[in-house]
Amino acid sequence: MAQIGGVTVSEPSEDGDPAMAGGPVSSGGPVVSGGPVLSGGAGVTSGPVTMGGSDDGVPPSRTRRGSALLLSGSLGMGHDVMAEACAASLTRRGFTARTADSLRMLGGRNGARGEKVFRGMIAVPGLYDAVHFSQMRTGGRLARMIERTSSRYVVPALREELTATPTDLVISIFATGAAATSRVKPEFPGLATAVFSTDCCVHRLWVHENTDLFLVTSQTAARYVRRFAPNALVAVVPTPVREPFYDPPTQEEARAALGIPADAPCVLLMSGSWGLGPLVEGAAAMAAAGIYVLAVAGRNRQLATRLTALAERQHKVIPFGFTDRVPALMAASDLVITSSGDTCSEARVIGRDLLLIDVVPGHGRDNLQKELERGHAEVTNTDPVSLTRSALACLDRVKPPSERVALGPQAWEQAFGAALAQIGFGAHW
Repeated sequence: MAQIGGVTVSEPSEDGDPAMAGGPVSSGGPVVSGGPVLSGGAGVTSGPVTMGGSDDGVPPSRTRRGSALLLSGSLGMGHDVMAEACAASLTRRGFTARTADSLRMLGGRNGARGEKVFRGMIAVPGLYDAVHFSQMRTGGRLARMIERTSSRYVVPALREELTATPTDLVISIFATGAAATSRVKPEFPGLATAVFSTDCCVHRLWVHENTDLFLVTSQTAARYVRRFAPNALVAVVPTPVREPFYDPPTQEEARAALGIPADAPCVLLMSGSWGLGPLVEGAAAMAAAGIYVLAVAGRNRQLATRLTALAERQHKVIPFGFTDRVPALMAASDLVITSSGDTCSEARVIGRDLLLIDVVPGHGRDNLQKELERGHAEVTNTDPVSLTRSALACLDRVKPPSERVALGPQAWEQAFGAALAQIGFGAHW
């Protein structure tokens, strides 16, 4: 156990999945306790959300139906996946949950321009590292300027959305949404606000006054929140994982469907929905070394075209574009090679070790260190020779474990429900 700013939390277990503990227990789930709470459109989708996960013990008949808005951001898929998890859990609790894209709330070309700027920064070696570590982490002048500029556009759109649809709870899963929500909250009495970040080192743009609850996935992240808000109420929760990862095929079944020999070395190679890094070169080098490579391009069409061309020359490369077959591809593999991100939690649920490519700068380097600390992971450089050497070494050491190295879906449900109870949305709300 550890005491953080008046909130009792448990230390992470060996596999790194943290849990909340201490204080009164509601419906069988652990909770955080203590610590004062801080003072208090475009791109909107709604409708029921379906997602698996064990019940946290709260009977639907004991919960009052409310309205919740999830503020995501369309930089990659990670924010949307977390928004989906929150929306599904809220729906199970009787809420009407809808999701909005904070970048689209910028209006017109501003959202696309924001993504273009971010892509441009990470394409220049060292540039995003400099911005992240010197400005975002510390709340420097550039970070404050970014916050003010984005809020100028997002605040009116968010105000319009909350006025048109009365809302009980807003959860920001993108820093731009967190800043705007803090600014409009005083205009909507009774509105509860939360922030959910899976980053290891939560930077300044995530942390604002008028936030009732911060949801994070590590003890380190909780301390980074309190760097800027010492009295914040923070809940450490497991990273939610989508339902199909809890029910994958066996390795034998998955390999048979893909035509991969049962005894052949096989890796899954992917790097987020953008397909960052030299995946084509890495796939070619590993295939030349005798490894079957399931190579996923995500939404990167140019990368998908190049992987398809490579597969025509090298039969051990099996290419995929954007696919929902990732659980089966993980099941077929002996090792998952990827960048730091939510894919790591999914691989641990399947029961596969990780080889992490150090390709995402800034917060990606923070998160890479978190994944290494959680175990069952190694790190490699991006050049094909280093990648292949590391992959061969990992394949010599690891075998797919027979037991998963992550908590089940009920851990997220219980922790999320217990955290919501701290701001008035429990079984007796």
